[in-house]
Amino acid sequence: MLRSIAKRATLLKPRADSPIIPPLISSQSKLYSSKNAKASHGKSKKGDPKSKTKSKTGGSSSTVSSSTGDDLDSAGADDFEAARARRLVEDENDPSLDVGPNGRPLFTSTPSLSLLTRKDCCSYMKFSEKGLNQVLPEGLPTGMVTEFKESMRPALLVRQSFLDLRDNFRRIVDPPMWSSNAKAPKARKQIVLDGPVSCGKSIALAMLVHWARDEGWLVLYAPRGREWTHGGCFYKNSETGFWDTPVQAENILKDFLKYNESRLQQLPCQIFDPIRLGEGAGVGFMKGVESMALPEESTLYDLVQMGIKYTHAAVGVVVRLRKELSLVKDVPVLIAIDQYNNWFTFSEYEEPVTVRSCRPIHARELAMVNAFRSMMHEDMMVGAFSHSTAVGKLRLDLPDVPVGARVNMPRYSPDEAATVCHYYVRQRLVRREAFSEESWKKVYYLSNGNGAEMRWLLPLMR
Repeated sequence: MLRSIAKRATLLKPRADSPIIPPLISSQSKLYSSKNAKASHGKSKKGDPKSKTKSKTGGSSSTVSSSTGDDLDSAGADDFEAARARRLVEDENDPSLDVGPNGRPLFTSTPSLSLLTRKDCCSYMKFSEKGLNQVLPEGLPTGMVTEFKESMRPALLVRQSFLDLRDNFRRIVDPPMWSSNAKAPKARKQIVLDGPVSCGKSIALAMLVHWARDEGWLVLYAPRGREWTHGGCFYKNSETGFWDTPVQAENILKDFLKYNESRLQQLPCQIFDPIRLGEGAGVGFMKGVESMALPEESTLYDLVQMGIKYTHAAVGVVVRLRKELSLVKDVPVLIAIDQYNNWFTFSEYEEPVTVRSCRPIHARELAMVNAFRSMMHEDMMVGAFSHSTAVGKLRLDLPDVPVGARVNMPRYSPDEAATVCHYYVRQRLVRREAFSEESWKKVYYLSNGNGAEMRWLLPLMR
């Protein structure tokens, strides 16, 4: 976009005698002074045809120039991106371009996330978009999608912070692989990923889910935790005292089934109490039926299918599923929630109190959030904060979260930033002749290691 704006400014360069900033006298006279406006109108002759001609000509010329600029803007941007894509295809045949800082390889040759080591840090790992969509059918994080689109390549930087997160859960499931004399940090089953904006929390969580599923784990991944507290229908359940959101419940069950269908068919249910029914999405209560029985030979797949098929049972099935996941012993289970901070503030819903007032409903009052929010258990669970949802600053000691579970994700280090900048040069996001060590360091310190800001500033190198 910045390149197209610069091109448009060059093509539509104003005359040397024209002011860069237009005068603000007319707008100020309209906003603040009616007398000045009358005086200015009085100076011009009412019947002067020249003034009318000039005004008409000026208006048409400005219209033509703006439309021409828009055409050049869109056409120039499209042509540039198309040419860049063609050059990147040609660059694939030149391995000499895949060089990072200090002559190190820019891309790692390690085939999987499980085999990554410290030696692979500060290098990029290539993925296939089809493979990512298969492993993460619930959806990719916004930051990952933007990175792939801007760089025109599905590749991600291998960071030490991700390896630490992965190894933490690996030690829990497979402790014999670590020597008893090794000074490994204490493994934590519950982690909350926090940190500044655009430090890679959501991407690290998605990569953790990718790794866990490659290892054969059962993972419940919610990449949009905010949707649990916004949109759809909401009803007060008089029996439980919580608010039911059947639309979100059905979507959660469908997403959980996308990747885990075959695994769920092999896991039997451990709880066979009847599922309590609530109000369906827009259809009210089911007449004459208060609960739905679950056959004794049912699997978790049958349980999820019940919630998808019957909207009245959707919320009850999600709450029951949380209890069932705690009882699974045949396979490691991980609960991964992005935008986790939205569960500690108010939801979008309101409860009428009087004719003229409403009470905002807190997220903890929602049945599904109440079932999944707590980390005071022995199950493996990761929640990632998303500051892009702007819920406000939360206190350090969160309710239902163990002390010390909060982990701050760092922004790019100087070594990581150097690799990122060389990668963007490789992907022709930066002109190679304008790139220098001094320039990328200026961008790094100006953005304070913010990945999104660095990607936005680097094309401005001149």
